[in-house]
Amino acid sequence: MAAFPVVGAALGLAAGLVYGLASWLGLGPWPASLLAVATPILLTGALHEDGLADTADGLGGGHTAERRLEIMRDSRTGAFGVLALILSVALRAGALAAIAPGGAAIGVLIAAGAWSRALLPAVPRILPAARDNGLGAGAGKPDDRTTAIALGLGAAALLFGLGFGGSLIALAVSAAATWLLLGAARRTVGGHTGDIMGAAQQIAEMAVLLTAAAWIGG
Repeated sequence: MAAFPVVGAALGLAAGLVYGLASWLGLGPWPASLLAVATPILLTGALHEDGLADTADGLGGGHTAERRLEIMRDSRTGAFGVLALILSVALRAGALAAIAPGGAAIGVLIAAGAWSRALLPAVPRILPAARDNGLGAGAGKPDDRTTAIALGLGAAALLFGLGFGGSLIALAVSAAATWLLLGAARRTVGGHTGDIMGAAQQIAEMAVLLTAAAWIGG
């Protein structure tokens, strides 16, 4: 888990290179941004996007904790999940399109990929596992050192991509958004799952990219 931000930075770099190539070919901000967002989706097999969709379906569609967890394990995607995926891709691509300079976008993609995954070790430290089996329970509870290393690496990536002022804002916004998700998870299913961790990554990444669009693109 301490290496999660390194993986995220590598994925962000791959997305940034695709963005830069698309921009160099003259495709324009929106096609370049959509291709950049698609790159880590393809490289990870839509791992976190699947978690976002399942979380949206589960938290939005059930009336008991047991039913919500059952929905989250269902491989089919419902209306809440589809809408969550559309919003995730659209917001990330739109934020990138608002950041005009290609070089700035590459740094922001690295920062967003790293920081959004740096937060993941903190999730099982804040919430217990909602069920005894599955990815969330299997991940275990990382120790203080692992969590601190991940957060430190993620914060360094934020500084690299957004500078000091933008990093502080992105940190605050992403932490608040993730905290709201975890609060909803605690109330509705009693803890975290692998899907909720995936949703946390997606929400944090959106928060960083939207912050960057306002900070740099504005």
